[in-house]
Amino acid sequence: MMWIILVAKSARKKLRKFPNKDRVRIETVLAEMEQNPFDGDIEHLKNIAPAFRRRVGSYRIKFDAFPESETVKVYEQVYEIKRRNENTCKKRL
Repeated sequence: MMWIILVAKSARKKLRKFPNKDRVRIETVLAEMEQNPFDGDIEHLKNIAPAFRRRVGSYRIKFDAFPESETVKVYEQVYEIKRRNENTCKKRL
């Protein structure tokens, strides 16, 4: 079963600005998601339903999955490819 991976133009534009090593790694993961988008380090995001995130090193790919049409949509605005930094991993006290 092959899934269709739709990456928004704005997300692809942002991806082109990443370092080459990171960009290739993310593009490889996006290609792997065609086989099974739920494989790997996936977490369901409770505050944006239905949405998921897949961890790729220090990056996060946020996406929607539509099993009925076997489609995955990655958007730049709400669902995006984003690098984690010190602000995203602060512990709550």
